[in-house]
Amino acid sequence: MLRIAIVGTGNISSAHIKSYLAFPERCQIAAFVDTVPEAARKRAEQLGLNVELLDSHKQLLGRDDIDLVSVCTPPFSHAEIAIDLLNDGKHVLVEKPMAPSLEECDRMIEAAKRSGKVLSIVAQNRFLDPIMNLKRVLDSGLIGRVVHAQIDSHWWRGHCYYDLWWRGRWSTEGGGCTLNHAVHHIDMLGWMMGLPTKVAALLSNASHDNAEIEDISVAALQYDGGRVAQVTSSVIHHGEEQQVIFQGENARISAPWKVYASTSKDNGFPQRNEALEEELQKYYEGLPPLAHTGHQGQIDDVLAAIETGGTPLITGESGRMTIELITAIYKAGFEQRTVELPIAKDDLYYTAQGLVDNAPHFYEKTNSVAHLGSGQEISVGGNYRDRK
Repeated sequence: MLRIAIVGTGNISSAHIKSYLAFPERCQIAAFVDTVPEAARKRAEQLGLNVELLDSHKQLLGRDDIDLVSVCTPPFSHAEIAIDLLNDGKHVLVEKPMAPSLEECDRMIEAAKRSGKVLSIVAQNRFLDPIMNLKRVLDSGLIGRVVHAQIDSHWWRGHCYYDLWWRGRWSTEGGGCTLNHAVHHIDMLGWMMGLPTKVAALLSNASHDNAEIEDISVAALQYDGGRVAQVTSSVIHHGEEQQVIFQGENARISAPWKVYASTSKDNGFPQRNEALEEELQKYYEGLPPLAHTGHQGQIDDVLAAIETGGTPLITGESGRMTIELITAIYKAGFEQRTVELPIAKDDLYYTAQGLVDNAPHFYEKTNSVAHLGSGQEISVGGNYRDRK
């Protein structure tokens, strides 16, 4: 029986807590940690849990009665907390994004290697049937070599969203929609296609004049072999219609699921390849559903890795790859030029301070509140979440 602590009891912690509670025979939540003790107490009361209440993650150190810790704090604190816990011999699951900088990611990975403990980064959308199945179809080779990917990470957030004290600042949120919203879809792209060789990007703040950071970015990615991708990251799109599209040499597939295949006429113009479409549809429909989805699916995966001594699907290295691509988008957008990957350790943008020092302030943050809409439901995105 693994004993769990939750560090940070804000909105996203509920997804972790409810997921752990789905596995009562495998784990037990033992402690809530929050720098605002009242917030931890309220969260425990909301869920009817009798847990220890602490006000610092350091109070978990030196204890052998905590096995796994979920870190659900603002991004700027992820590295310090995770490294302390890993060095103390605890397994760690960190909410997205892994950290604002590659330097912090590397220190987290090194701490995990030294301790031999599991470090996993939340990318719960991989554990949705439409995304997992899309990956499986890609891996089947049926669509041929991928030549183009289109990532539409479309979200919408109201003006007051950035009034929360840590949001809207490069120094505390680490970035805008590219880092904190599109991280889900950029993770999917990296998982399915790997890292590009070159990135160009445009960044802007079109609707939130109470934030320093971008609320939309558009990036163009160059891969080897002539392959390209485009990534739109936004919190200004009504309807939050998100999609991941892969154009292969033989067919097009996507989440939400859609398939279209073409072959060439003698004159080079397209004609529909219904036989391949039927084959792809049959393959897709024959894939087994996931036993657990979303955060619950990822927590099941992390628990299994700890129980068996295995490796979770989403490792520290996976989280780092996503941050490297996001860092490249920021560098390209800030400097208004095409940049090459990988990002070197002596690069200005390798550290969080380097990024903050070079980031544009689209606006200055004008309001700061401790809490926003406490107890209200939050959305975790994906218009494909309930579709096979």
